Amino acid sequence: ELGELTCVEWTRTRSRNQREVKQRISNHLLLRFTSSDCLSDLNLLQLIKAGKEGVFYQARMTRGTCKGHSMFTCKISVRLKHVDMEVSIMRKLMHHKNILQLLDWNATAEPYILIMEYVSYGTLRTFLQTNRAHLSTDPELQSLLTIASYHVALAMQHLRSKMVTIIHCDLALRNVMVNKFPWEVKVAEFGLARDLTRMQRVPLRWYPPEYFKNNYYSYKGDVWAFGIVLWEMQTFGELEVWLVSSDTATH
Repeated sequence: ELGELTCVEWTRTRSRNQREVKQRISNHLLLRFTSSDCLSDLNLLQLIKAGKEGVFYQARMTRGTCKGHSMFTCKISVRLKHVDMEVSIMRKLMHHKNILQLLDWNATAEPYILIMEYVSYGTLRTFLQTNRAHLSTDPELQSLLTIASYHVALAMQHLRSKMVTIIHCDLALRNVMVNKFPWEVKVAEFGLARDLTRMQRVPLRWYPPEYFKNNYYSYKGDVWAFGIVLWEMQTFGELEVWLVSSDTATH
C-alpha cells in the first residue's frame, strides 16, 4: 500500500565547518510505508536541524493519522545503509520515554523517511541558545540542567541494556530533543550507531582520546560523549572547540 509524501530535491553545499544539506519542496511522490495506517499527505512544517545524516522537520499529516498521531518529527536521508541501521536499532529501543520513538519509515526509494514522535521544542542545543537570556537568570537553571542530564543518562542506559554491543557514537546536544519544558528530553539520531566490531568515521569533537591514540573505541566512548554533552549544557550550546579545525580539536 502506498502513502503520498512530499518529495524533496536534494542539493549539497560545502560550508566552512560542515556539509549542509539543502532541500527544495517540489511535487508529490508515492512512497511505500511499512504500515497501512500511514497513508496520507505528509507536509513538512519547520526545519529542526540539518546535518550529514539528513534533515529533521516538524511535520503534519493533512489527512489521516499514523498510529494515532497527526504531528511528527520527520527525518529525511539519502543514506540507505544508515537508515537501515537506525531503523533496526530504534525498533529495539521502543517504549522508553527518553528515546525518540519510531512510528514508521520508508526505505524503498529516495528520499528515505523516518517518521518519529513529535517533539515541541526541537533540539536541546537550539533551545538553550534561543532561550539563553531567560535561562541564565533562572535560579532553578542548574536543577533544570540536572533533570535534562538525567534523562539523557536514562536513555543511554536503556541503549546499553538492550543492545550490549551497540554504541550511539553521535551523542551530542544537537541530537537531544526537547519534548516538554520544564524538561522532558529524548535522545535521537541513531544513524551513526554501530556494532563495536565495525570501524567507521566518528564525530571527532565528541570522541575519546583512546580512539585517536590507539584506533580503539568501546561503549565508554558514549560515556565520554555524555561528558561533552554536560559541558555543552553549561555553555548553552556554545563550545570554543567548535571554532577550531578538526585537527586542532583532536590534539
